[in-house]
Amino acid sequence: MTSPILISPSILSADFARLGEEVRAIDEAGCDWVHIDVMDGHFVPNITIGPAVVKALRPHSQKPFDVHLMISPVDLYLDAFAQAGADIITVHPEAGPHIHRSVQHIKSLGVKAGVVLNPGTPAKMLDYLMDDVDLILVMSVNPGFGGQSFIENQLRKIEAIRKMIDKSGRDIRLQVDGGIDFTTAPRAIAAGADVLVAGTATFRGGPSAYAGNIRKLRGG
Repeated sequence: MTSPILISPSILSADFARLGEEVRAIDEAGCDWVHIDVMDGHFVPNITIGPAVVKALRPHSQKPFDVHLMISPVDLYLDAFAQAGADIITVHPEAGPHIHRSVQHIKSLGVKAGVVLNPGTPAKMLDYLMDDVDLILVMSVNPGFGGQSFIENQLRKIEAIRKMIDKSGRDIRLQVDGGIDFTTAPRAIAAGADVLVAGTATFRGGPSAYAGNIRKLRGG
């Protein structure tokens, strides 16, 4: 695998009282993307932020905003998050009636489109989406909360999807989110991931530690 390893810190683990400063801090510390978890208390058992917060954060970083929508029905909000400044929008097949249509709509907004697979969602779900997606996100925990432990059997799914991507010949990023730390990061990378979402592991130790944390997650 020749793709560089990208780190997309999840601001779910940031200090929400100073979110703009936190986004600037991870940007300066060398993150590649900024991962924004959007939860509605319905599709997942937690409530986080909406498009207004994404818009407010946009001036604080030029790095790509990687917006993971854990909301249902998701289609109603795609335009709002694109307009708020998302560069990548990832959606779950279970969050709307027609995942292919959702992906097409994201692309029509000039934004990169991703599909998210929960731990119980099989890789086969991607069979007829590979021609359209820019990103595949494997959840290595059940979505809803930060700080959970990595689910080991997702490594097999990462390996299977890496083979699917390589076979497709398309430039598709393979992202992993959930329980990523200094122990699980190299294992996810070895299985084929090239983008790591890490919240707790990035933000541990405060701003002075962010650069070292990001470097260590990347394998440096």
